[in-house]
Amino acid sequence: MYKILANTQNLGKDVVYLTECHSTNDVALEFIRSGKASHGMVFWTQKQTKGKGQRGNSWFSEPDKNLTFSIVLKHSALDVSSIFLLNVAVSLAVHAVLREFIDSILIKWPNDFVDAKKGKIGGMLIENSISGHQVEYSVIGLGINVNQSQFPFPGATSLSLLANREFSLESLIQDLLLSMETNYMKVVRGEVSTLLPAYLNHLYRFQQWAMYDDGAAFEGKIVGVSSDGRLLVQKQNGETHRYSLKSIKFL
Repeated sequence: MYKILANTQNLGKDVVYLTECHSTNDVALEFIRSGKASHGMVFWTQKQTKGKGQRGNSWFSEPDKNLTFSIVLKHSALDVSSIFLLNVAVSLAVHAVLREFIDSILIKWPNDFVDAKKGKIGGMLIENSISGHQVEYSVIGLGINVNQSQFPFPGATSLSLLANREFSLESLIQDLLLSMETNYMKVVRGEVSTLLPAYLNHLYRFQQWAMYDDGAAFEGKIVGVSSDGRLLVQKQNGETHRYSLKSIKFL
């Protein structure tokens, strides 16, 4: 273990650096199950072979070019009803750092980071350990395309391609950890009234007509997100539908 020199209270003070691993989220969950995980512990690798994304998708990252890491949050009192607020807080924290370099970055529901014209720059996966009505641990996995210039699939981009420069991975992870800790403390203290409005303000396709598929292709407009994280989409007939992650696709 070593320490990341981030100006944080807890996040990144204990770091497990892995030269290669299948998934930093899986390693973090193994530490939790074995009782070895502490609040703020970071699992960081430069070569992730089986990174996980939403819908069970894989996450490809060229070794030594990008950020692939996971953070353990051990909650003292987080109700399951606050799971989506945690998602919102962390998404906004990551978005704030990325927008320092590229002002066109948006949050794509539920937790991807995209440039509307150039494609996806990163993604996040939060896995929670729940006991009763309380969330005991959360593992936040992040994959950010930083200095990669070529991708084996369309629709992906990187900070380097968008900003036309290379970035220090260590400096960037320090900025991300500080931003995430700041927003996480808002959730801990109950200072959450501004989180969802800010999330909507930076949400990809919010209040814009676009094409979706919920079993059939349709034109709709994102009009909000519910407290439990469901996407609210208005159809052309004026009806608003609530969608979970696997029940709608962006076209």
